[in-house]
Amino acid sequence: MPAMTEPKLISGNANKPLAQSIARRMSMHRGMNVALVDARVERFNDQEIFVEVFDNVRGEDMYIIQSTSNPANDNLMELLIMTDALKRSSANRITAVIPYFGYARQDRRAKARTPISAKLVANMLSKAGVDRVLTLDLHATQIQGFFDIPVDNLYAAPIFALDIKHNFRGRIDDLMVVSPDVGGVARAREIAQRIHVPMAIVDKRREKAGEVADMTVIGDVAGKTCIIVDDICDTAGTLCKAAQLLTDHGASEVHAYITHGVLSGPAVERVQKSVMKSLVITDSINQPDPVKACSNIRIVPTAPMFAQAIINIWNGTSVSSLFELDTLGPIYEGLYSDE
Repeated sequence: MPAMTEPKLISGNANKPLAQSIARRMSMHRGMNVALVDARVERFNDQEIFVEVFDNVRGEDMYIIQSTSNPANDNLMELLIMTDALKRSSANRITAVIPYFGYARQDRRAKARTPISAKLVANMLSKAGVDRVLTLDLHATQIQGFFDIPVDNLYAAPIFALDIKHNFRGRIDDLMVVSPDVGGVARAREIAQRIHVPMAIVDKRREKAGEVADMTVIGDVAGKTCIIVDDICDTAGTLCKAAQLLTDHGASEVHAYITHGVLSGPAVERVQKSVMKSLVITDSINQPDPVKACSNIRIVPTAPMFAQAIINIWNGTSVSSLFELDTLGPIYEGLYSDE
């Protein structure tokens, strides 16, 4: 049954531009004025977080838009405290819209005496009062099972497929999608099947976390325009090495489509100096000026998809319909209008 009230959005400090874009898209599609709930999310001098909601939210269907990106702990605490504020203000339902779900890479015990931090975060969100989670490209899909509440995991693959078809039109036959490791094969295959091109794999062996000892290419990339597909780009070291390896094996061009541009440390400088023609990321993380100014980094919007997903959740209709190009294409009409 659809909710009796309109959906209401509230934003933390992690990615306000995305929250504002989602509100604008919902206003456009719903024909109603969807504005962010008036609130202040501030820090005291000792960096304690304080939240005050100025609008009445009693009985409302609330959507908190907050990526748990760098600084991950601050943004996570903002999300938890905002949830508590809304719960104590008698909000009817609280959905945490987390475009980038931090701690997702800690989804299992890789060694003895280590935590499963993604499960801990799931427990914290549930205990704080979150009723549903909406996120994008979880690093490990099994994280959905860490929650005892509904989790809707959206995918960037349909957006990337639209973007690739638009920007490489007339060259599709020359493309090859590349997974940067064996673990990402399913993600790369998804895009390869959507745009009907072959796939290759870069097999890497690590000596320790963050350092790659050896890399090999599985597949013939000679003369191909290679598109590396992954979910997270952190320091960009592995990505740039993979791009160089593909070029050494005869690839004519290398591009990358990465959902979450963490881009920490020397990442931007590495991308600028790499052989990659372009790195395409989403706006799941609010990027600083150096990233926006980088000539070979491009950001594609997720607001149209998140806005429609929120509307579908509020209406009680299908979210998985957004996984199909036939559904997503019209939502992105204007950006890829010549398709």
